[in-house]
Amino acid sequence: MIDDSTFGSRKALFHTFGCKLNFAETSTVAKLLAERGIIRVQKGDKPDIIVVNTCSVTEMADKKCRQTIRSFAKRYPEAAIVVTGCYAQLKSDEVASLPGVTIVAGSDKKGELGNLIDEWLVTHRPQTLVTPSKDIRTFTPSCSRGDRTRYFLKVQDGCDYFCSYCTIPMARGRSRSASIESLVDQARQAAAEGGKEIVITGVNIGDFGKGTDKTFFDLIRALDEVNGIERYRISSIEPNLLSDEIIEFVASSKRFMPHFHIPLQCGDDDVLKLMRRHYDTELFARRIESIKNHMPDAFIGVDLIVGARGETDERFENSRRFVERLPITRLHVFPYSERPNTRALTIDHVVDQEEKHRRARIMINLSERKLNEFSSRYIGTVRPLLLEHTVHHGTMCGFTDNYLKVRIKAISEKANTIIPVRINGCEGEEMEGEPAI
Repeated sequence: MIDDSTFGSRKALFHTFGCKLNFAETSTVAKLLAERGIIRVQKGDKPDIIVVNTCSVTEMADKKCRQTIRSFAKRYPEAAIVVTGCYAQLKSDEVASLPGVTIVAGSDKKGELGNLIDEWLVTHRPQTLVTPSKDIRTFTPSCSRGDRTRYFLKVQDGCDYFCSYCTIPMARGRSRSASIESLVDQARQAAAEGGKEIVITGVNIGDFGKGTDKTFFDLIRALDEVNGIERYRISSIEPNLLSDEIIEFVASSKRFMPHFHIPLQCGDDDVLKLMRRHYDTELFARRIESIKNHMPDAFIGVDLIVGARGETDERFENSRRFVERLPITRLHVFPYSERPNTRALTIDHVVDQEEKHRRARIMINLSERKLNEFSSRYIGTVRPLLLEHTVHHGTMCGFTDNYLKVRIKAISEKANTIIPVRINGCEGEEMEGEPAI
C-alpha cells in the first residue's frame, strides 16, 4: 500500500456508466481507495486519479465512454485515467489507446484496482489486465451505498444465457454467486451502518446459486431474517426465473417491497425465439398476472428492445398490442444496437435507424401513459416513504413501498427514516405529498 507521507493526499474522481450493478461496484472501488487515503474530489478540486467504470450494452454506450474519457484527458491532463467495466473488458486495446489512460482493468479486476493504482503511483507504467471471459471465475463482493440512501448488494455476476443480441456473457463471464452466509453478513453490516433499504443486484440474479444446492429463493428467505433492514427490492430478474414461489414470498414478506423489474425485450414470440430468450409471451403474461393477483399495488418495470433484427412491422405491432394489454407500470425502452460477435448479426430483416426511433417513441408514449395511470390511482392515499438525504430547494424526495417517487417539504431530521405520506398530486414521474403524521 502506498505511504501517504511519501505521496501526499491524493484525490479521485469517479464516473460510472450503465446499470445499478456498475454503480454499486464503483462505490466499492471508492471505498477501497479511501482506505488508501485517496479521497473523492469535492467541487472545484482537480483529481489526481480518474476511475471510469464503463458499459458496453450498445454502440452508443461505447461512444459515450470514449467521449467522456477524451473529455477528462483534455480537462485534467495531469490525472491518471483508470478504465474498467464492460467496455474495458471487450475492447481493451481500443481503451488503452485513448489519451490519458494509464490502467485498463477487465470486469474481474475491479477488486484489484487499489493495488494496481498503488503500483502505478510507484512505477508510472501503464497496464492492461484483462482475463478472457471464458476464464473469469472470481466473484468480487460489493455492498455499497455511495451517495445514495439505499444500499446495493451484489449477489451474482456473469450470465450463461447467451441471448443473440447481447455481449454481457463476453463482458462479465459465466454465472457465479457469493455464498448466502457472506451476503447475510454484508446485509447485517449495512444495517449496523444505519441502512434501511437494500437493492439486490447482479447480472442475472435469478440464476443465483447455480452449481450449488442453493437458490435465489433460499437467499431472499435468509435476507428476510436480517434485523434492521426494513426494505429489500429485487432488481431485474428474468421472467422464467421469477417463480410463483418467489412472488408469493414477496407478497407475504414485511421486508420485500411490491416492486419488480422484469425484462421482456419483445412482445412477439417469433422475435423472442430469434433473441434466444428463455420464455414466451404466455409465460410472461402469467408472471405479471400472478404479481398483480398477490400484490395489486405492485410497481412493475419492464425492459423492452425495439427494432431488433427480425422485428418486422407486423411483429412490432404484435409487441405493442401485447405490452398495451399488460398491467405493468413503466417501460425502459432501448432501440436495438448491433453488437460485434453476436448471433443476431446473422438474422435477416434489418430495421433502419429512423424506424427504430419511431418505434421507440411509440413505446415511450405508451410507457408514460401507463405510469400516469398507475400513479394517479394513489392520489389521496397514504403510503410509507423512505426519505432520501438530499435537500433541494427546501424539499426532499423519497420512494414509497411500491416505488412511487414523492417530493415533500424538507424535514432534514427525518432523512433515512420511513414516514407515512399523503400523496396530493402527480406531475410526470414525480408525486407531490405531505407528511401524514
